[in-house]
Amino acid sequence: MQVRDFMITNVFTVKPSNTVKDLLDILNSNRIGGVPVVDDQRHLVGMVSDGDILRYLAPKPPGIAGLVYVIEDGEMEDILPEKLDTPVKEIMTKRNILSVLPDQEFEETIRILSRHHFKKLPVVNRAGRVIGVLSRGDIINNIFRKLG
Repeated sequence: MQVRDFMITNVFTVKPSNTVKDLLDILNSNRIGGVPVVDDQRHLVGMVSDGDILRYLAPKPPGIAGLVYVIEDGEMEDILPEKLDTPVKEIMTKRNILSVLPDQEFEETIRILSRHHFKKLPVVNRAGRVIGVLSRGDIINNIFRKLG
């Protein structure tokens, strides 16, 4: 079996210039937890997830840094609109982005997902353009369907 047998081809993506608000809208309306970040030619430039959003929006820990945060930024309700206007490029994962090709072996993909604890893995063509995505849930569902 190859990646193309399991990948989702209806891929939602964002651009680095999209805002966190745009990203939240895409994740919420499509009931997904993350998306590839692509440039204008659909080349993969990063990944962003609901976890990245939570880490970005989370208040700073107590201590001197936390006091500065509270003094400078105020309450969460006051700073939320400003944070929602932040470009995705500020919170996305940019380094060590792994992807797979559609003709790669499925077993290799499972090893990558499990070894790195990824929830999603972008599928790119030989030109580096995003053409699909694999998620842990989609893989489990497809394995179950093929068995049953």
